Amino acid sequence: MLLDEVISFLLPYQDGIVVDATVGEGGHAEEILKRVKPSLLVALDRDIEILSIARERLSSYSNIVYIYGNYSQLPELLAKEGIERVDAILMDLGISSYHLEDSERGFSFQNPGPLDMRLDRVGSRLTAFEVVNEYSEKKLTTIIKEYGEEPWAKKIARRIVEARKEKKISRTDELAKIVASAIPRRFWPKKIHPATRTFQAIRIEVNDELNHLKIALKNAFSILNPGGRIVVISFHSLEDRIVKHTFRALKKKGGIILTKKPIVPMDEEITENPRARSAKMRVLEKAAGEG
Repeated sequence: MLLDEVISFLLPYQDGIVVDATVGEGGHAEEILKRVKPSLLVALDRDIEILSIARERLSSYSNIVYIYGNYSQLPELLAKEGIERVDAILMDLGISSYHLEDSERGFSFQNPGPLDMRLDRVGSRLTAFEVVNEYSEKKLTTIIKEYGEEPWAKKIARRIVEARKEKKISRTDELAKIVASAIPRRFWPKKIHPATRTFQAIRIEVNDELNHLKIALKNAFSILNPGGRIVVISFHSLEDRIVKHTFRALKKKGGIILTKKPIVPMDEEITENPRARSAKMRVLEKAAGEG
């Protein structure tokens, strides 16, 4: 996603150290290796399962270090590999097609499966099942309203609590139907399923995504070499807001914002991949001479 745009901002770091902090299936990483040709690419992901997919995809390249871990812990994870400073860091915050298509992961109601939604099934305990079946109505309302920006949050939370009194809600398709039933049909969104915002909110809660992002951005800046860049692709307003405000705060510490307005995909890319419609890319550079 936004592949050519990503490459254009990373091209100055040929022979440098580039970190793909959310490597996923390795799509961006493969193009970085082909077109930027860094001396070393660090492929990081918090999902050990998808990291193995990237490892297989990129097996023909030798200038890669694979790291399993959360990008919010980037300085510590890199230090274990003997890396203290890097030249560029890419963060693609989107959920991969692998997660959406694997029904056992529970990210999508289009592929019915158990309510899981963990990006890290090895290190994380909290699942969507626990959020849906154990959180209070008040807490559910807050999560769905704040993380999903869902105007029907209160009614959805109430309907969930009512439904789970009958029996535990254990599958994605069950939850999707409950959420849809809470919103009057005339108010259903035109371009997305009525449960989309609620699923987003629960996923963010399960993976603590926004807190990790805040920490990751600050830590990433701290390990950049002078002249280095952070490239971030976000997919909803909450993420983009965090990136925007953090970049503004980092200006006071020697950050240079290279994107006054976020870069968005061209119409052709959106036609090819409708999921790209909400992508926004922002780029920050660390001023030369900054520590």
